[in-house]
Amino acid sequence: MNPTIDLLRHHTSVRKFTGEPISSDQLNAIFESAQMASTSSFMQTGSIVRVTDPQLREKFAALAGGQTWISEAAEFLVWCADFHRHQQIAPEAKLGFSEQLLIGSIDVALMAENALVAAESMGLGGVFIGGIRNDPKQVAQLLELPKNVLPLFGMCLGYPAQEPSIRPRLPQALVVHENTYNKTLDKELLAEYDRHVVEYYSARAGANAKVASWSEQISATLSKESRPHIKAFLNEQGFDIK
Repeated sequence: MNPTIDLLRHHTSVRKFTGEPISSDQLNAIFESAQMASTSSFMQTGSIVRVTDPQLREKFAALAGGQTWISEAAEFLVWCADFHRHQQIAPEAKLGFSEQLLIGSIDVALMAENALVAAESMGLGGVFIGGIRNDPKQVAQLLELPKNVLPLFGMCLGYPAQEPSIRPRLPQALVVHENTYNKTLDKELLAEYDRHVVEYYSARAGANAKVASWSEQISATLSKESRPHIKAFLNEQGFDIK
Protein backbone atom coordinates (compact mmCIF):
# COMPACT_ATOMS: atom_id res chain seq x y z
CA MET A 1 0.00 0.00 0.00
CA ASN A 2 2.83 2.36 0.96
CA PRO A 3 6.38 1.97 2.36
CA THR A 4 5.32 2.69 5.97
CA ILE A 5 2.59 0.05 6.02
CA ASP A 6 4.86 -2.41 4.23
CA LEU A 7 7.53 -1.85 6.89
CA LEU A 8 5.06 -2.36 9.75
CA ARG A 9 3.57 -5.50 8.21
CA HIS A 10 6.99 -7.11 7.82
CA HIS A 11 8.30 -6.56 11.34
CA THR A 12 10.37 -9.36 12.87
CA SER A 13 12.49 -9.55 16.01
CA VAL A 14 16.22 -9.61 15.24
CA ARG A 15 18.61 -11.30 17.68
CA LYS A 16 21.75 -11.63 15.56
CA PHE A 17 23.70 -8.55 14.56
CA THR A 18 26.73 -7.60 12.53
CA GLY A 19 29.48 -5.66 14.24
CA GLU A 20 28.64 -2.47 12.36
CA PRO A 21 27.93 0.48 14.67
CA ILE A 22 24.93 2.78 14.47
CA SER A 23 25.99 6.31 13.59
CA SER A 24 25.32 9.22 15.92
CA ASP A 25 23.04 10.77 13.28
CA GLN A 26 21.01 7.58 13.09
CA LEU A 27 20.81 7.29 16.86
CA ASN A 28 19.72 10.90 17.22
CA ALA A 29 17.02 10.34 14.60
CA ILE A 30 15.81 7.26 16.50
CA PHE A 31 15.64 9.20 19.77
CA GLU A 32 13.90 12.13 18.12
CA SER A 33 11.34 9.77 16.59
CA ALA A 34 10.77 8.22 20.01
CA GLN A 35 10.18 11.60 21.61
CA MET A 36 7.61 12.52 18.97
CA ALA A 37 5.29 9.70 20.04
CA SER A 38 1.94 10.61 21.55
CA THR A 39 2.11 11.33 25.30
CA SER A 40 -0.74 11.51 27.80
CA SER A 41 -1.53 15.11 28.82
CA PHE A 42 1.88 16.14 27.42
CA MET A 43 3.44 14.53 30.51
CA GLN A 44 6.40 13.05 28.58
CA THR A 45 7.01 10.40 31.21
CA GLY A 46 9.59 8.33 29.32
CA SER A 47 13.35 8.16 29.84
CA ILE A 48 15.93 6.10 27.96
CA VAL A 49 19.15 4.78 29.44
CA ARG A 50 21.70 3.97 26.75
CA VAL A 51 23.98 1.22 28.06
CA THR A 52 27.42 1.41 26.41
CA ASP A 53 29.61 -0.16 29.14
CA PRO A 54 30.50 -3.70 27.93
CA GLN A 55 30.66 -5.09 31.47
CA LEU A 56 27.26 -3.63 32.26
CA ARG A 57 25.93 -5.16 29.07
CA GLU A 58 27.21 -8.57 30.18
CA LYS A 59 25.39 -8.22 33.48
CA PHE A 60 22.15 -7.36 31.73
CA ALA A 61 22.55 -10.32 29.38
CA ALA A 62 22.93 -12.63 32.36
CA LEU A 63 20.04 -11.31 34.42
CA ALA A 64 17.77 -11.39 31.36
CA GLY A 65 18.31 -15.15 31.16
CA GLY A 66 21.44 -15.44 29.04
CA GLN A 67 20.29 -13.27 26.13
CA THR A 68 23.71 -12.84 24.53
CA TRP A 69 22.43 -10.42 21.88
CA ILE A 70 22.31 -7.77 24.61
CA SER A 71 26.12 -7.83 24.58
CA GLU A 72 26.41 -8.21 20.81
CA ALA A 73 24.00 -5.53 19.54
CA ALA A 74 25.29 -2.15 18.44
CA GLU A 75 23.02 -0.49 20.99
CA PHE A 76 21.20 -1.58 24.13
CA LEU A 77 18.59 0.77 25.55
CA VAL A 78 16.59 0.51 28.77
CA TRP A 79 13.21 2.22 28.61
CA CYS A 80 11.84 3.68 31.84
CA ALA A 81 8.67 5.31 33.10
CA ASP A 82 9.97 8.43 34.80
CA PHE A 83 8.19 10.64 37.33
CA HIS A 84 11.41 11.60 39.13
CA ARG A 85 11.90 14.38 36.60
CA HIS A 86 8.40 15.66 37.34
CA GLN A 87 8.96 15.58 41.09
CA GLN A 88 12.07 17.72 40.71
CA ILE A 89 9.98 20.26 38.80
CA ALA A 90 7.05 20.04 41.23
CA PRO A 91 8.22 18.76 44.66
CA GLU A 92 4.61 18.80 45.88
CA ALA A 93 3.54 16.39 43.11
CA LYS A 94 1.11 13.69 44.22
CA LEU A 95 2.66 10.48 42.93
CA GLY A 96 2.13 6.77 43.37
CA PHE A 97 -1.29 6.48 41.74
CA SER A 98 -2.08 3.41 39.64
CA GLU A 99 -3.20 5.71 36.84
CA GLN A 100 0.32 7.15 36.71
CA LEU A 101 1.72 3.66 36.27
CA LEU A 102 -0.56 3.24 33.27
CA ILE A 103 0.35 6.65 31.88
CA GLY A 104 4.07 5.99 32.22
CA SER A 105 3.88 2.48 30.75
CA ILE A 106 1.78 3.58 27.78
CA ASP A 107 3.97 6.62 27.08
CA VAL A 108 7.13 4.50 27.11
CA ALA A 109 5.65 1.74 24.96
CA LEU A 110 4.63 4.29 22.33
CA MET A 111 8.08 5.88 22.42
CA ALA A 112 9.84 2.56 22.05
CA GLU A 113 7.68 1.40 19.14
CA ASN A 114 8.36 4.68 17.35
CA ALA A 115 12.07 4.14 17.93
CA LEU A 116 12.03 0.59 16.57
CA VAL A 117 10.05 1.56 13.47
CA ALA A 118 12.45 4.45 12.85
CA ALA A 119 15.39 2.06 13.20
CA GLU A 120 13.85 -0.49 10.85
CA SER A 121 13.23 2.25 8.26
CA MET A 122 17.02 2.74 8.15
CA GLY A 123 17.75 -0.93 7.58
CA LEU A 124 18.37 -1.70 11.25
CA GLY A 125 16.71 -4.40 13.32
CA GLY A 126 15.97 -4.93 16.95
CA VAL A 127 14.24 -6.85 19.68
CA PHE A 128 12.49 -5.91 22.91
CA ILE A 129 13.94 -7.39 26.11
CA GLY A 130 11.28 -8.02 28.74
CA GLY A 131 13.77 -10.25 30.57
CA ILE A 132 15.18 -7.29 32.49
CA ARG A 133 12.07 -7.62 34.68
CA ASN A 134 13.47 -10.95 35.93
CA ASP A 135 15.36 -8.86 38.48
CA PRO A 136 14.19 -5.24 38.20
CA LYS A 137 15.72 -4.35 41.55
CA GLN A 138 19.18 -5.22 40.25
CA VAL A 139 18.45 -3.29 37.06
CA ALA A 140 17.57 -0.24 39.14
CA GLN A 141 20.77 -0.62 41.16
CA LEU A 142 22.99 -1.09 38.09
CA LEU A 143 21.52 1.99 36.41
CA GLU A 144 21.34 3.96 39.67
CA LEU A 145 17.66 4.69 39.12
CA PRO A 146 16.08 6.92 41.76
CA LYS A 147 12.63 6.43 43.22
CA ASN A 148 9.79 7.17 40.80
CA VAL A 149 11.72 5.72 37.85
CA LEU A 150 10.59 2.30 36.66
CA PRO A 151 12.61 0.15 34.20
CA LEU A 152 10.04 -1.47 31.90
CA PHE A 153 12.03 -3.26 29.18
CA GLY A 154 15.21 -3.19 27.17
CA MET A 155 15.80 -2.94 23.43
CA CYS A 156 18.65 -4.22 21.28
CA LEU A 157 19.36 -2.40 18.02
CA GLY A 158 21.84 -3.06 15.24
CA TYR A 159 22.36 -4.17 11.67
CA PRO A 160 20.71 -7.58 11.18
CA ALA A 161 22.86 -10.65 10.58
CA GLN A 162 19.75 -12.78 10.01
CA GLU A 163 16.42 -12.61 8.20
CA PRO A 164 13.84 -14.10 10.58
CA SER A 165 10.57 -15.30 9.10
CA ILE A 166 7.45 -13.35 10.00
CA ARG A 167 5.59 -14.93 12.90
CA PRO A 168 1.86 -15.21 12.13
CA ARG A 169 -0.50 -13.03 14.14
CA LEU A 170 -4.04 -13.76 15.25
CA PRO A 171 -6.77 -13.32 12.63
CA GLN A 172 -8.29 -9.85 12.75
CA ALA A 173 -11.70 -11.37 13.44
CA LEU A 174 -10.40 -12.52 16.85
CA VAL A 175 -8.89 -9.13 17.66
CA VAL A 176 -11.12 -6.44 16.19
CA HIS A 177 -14.55 -5.95 17.80
CA GLU A 178 -17.26 -3.56 16.66
CA ASN A 179 -19.32 -1.46 19.07
CA THR A 180 -19.37 -4.17 21.76
CA TYR A 181 -16.93 -6.87 22.81
CA ASN A 182 -17.69 -10.27 21.32
CA LYS A 183 -17.48 -12.57 24.33
CA THR A 184 -17.86 -15.77 22.30
CA LEU A 185 -14.52 -17.00 20.99
CA ASP A 186 -14.62 -18.39 17.47
CA LYS A 187 -12.98 -21.73 18.23
CA GLU A 188 -12.91 -22.89 14.62
CA LEU A 189 -11.02 -19.77 13.59
CA LEU A 190 -8.68 -20.19 16.56
CA ALA A 191 -8.04 -23.83 15.61
CA GLU A 192 -7.18 -22.75 12.08
CA TYR A 193 -4.73 -20.19 13.46
CA ASP A 194 -3.22 -22.80 15.79
CA ARG A 195 -2.56 -25.05 12.78
CA HIS A 196 -0.94 -22.12 11.00
CA VAL A 197 1.36 -21.49 13.98
CA VAL A 198 2.34 -25.17 14.16
CA GLU A 199 3.19 -25.10 10.45
CA TYR A 200 5.27 -21.96 11.00
CA TYR A 201 7.34 -23.58 13.75
CA SER A 202 7.65 -26.86 11.84
CA ALA A 203 9.11 -25.01 8.85
CA ARG A 204 11.79 -23.26 10.92
CA ALA A 205 15.30 -24.65 10.72
CA GLY A 206 16.90 -26.30 13.75
CA ALA A 207 16.29 -29.54 15.58
CA ASN A 208 15.45 -27.69 18.79
CA ALA A 209 12.75 -25.51 17.28
CA LYS A 210 9.57 -25.72 19.29
CA VAL A 211 6.46 -27.06 17.59
CA ALA A 212 3.41 -25.93 19.53
CA SER A 213 0.18 -24.17 18.77
CA TRP A 214 -0.49 -20.66 20.00
CA SER A 215 -3.18 -21.94 22.36
CA GLU A 216 -0.73 -24.46 23.85
CA GLN A 217 1.84 -21.72 24.39
CA ILE A 218 -0.71 -19.45 26.07
CA SER A 219 -1.89 -22.26 28.33
CA ALA A 220 1.68 -23.05 29.36
CA THR A 221 2.54 -19.39 29.98
CA LEU A 222 -0.55 -18.61 32.03
CA SER A 223 -0.41 -21.82 34.08
CA LYS A 224 2.48 -20.45 36.17
CA GLU A 225 3.26 -17.36 38.18
CA SER A 226 4.40 -14.35 36.18
CA ARG A 227 7.18 -12.52 38.01
CA PRO A 228 5.37 -12.27 41.36
CA HIS A 229 8.12 -9.96 42.66
CA ILE A 230 6.96 -7.11 40.41
CA LYS A 231 4.26 -5.78 42.75
CA ALA A 232 6.72 -5.23 45.61
CA PHE A 233 9.24 -3.59 43.28
CA LEU A 234 6.61 -1.24 41.90
CA ASN A 235 5.83 -0.12 45.43
CA GLU A 236 9.52 0.29 46.29
CA GLN A 237 9.96 2.57 43.28
CA GLY A 238 6.93 4.64 44.27
CA PHE A 239 4.44 3.20 41.74
CA ASP A 240 0.99 1.65 42.14
CA ILE A 241 0.68 2.37 45.86
CA LYS A 242 -2.67 4.18 45.76
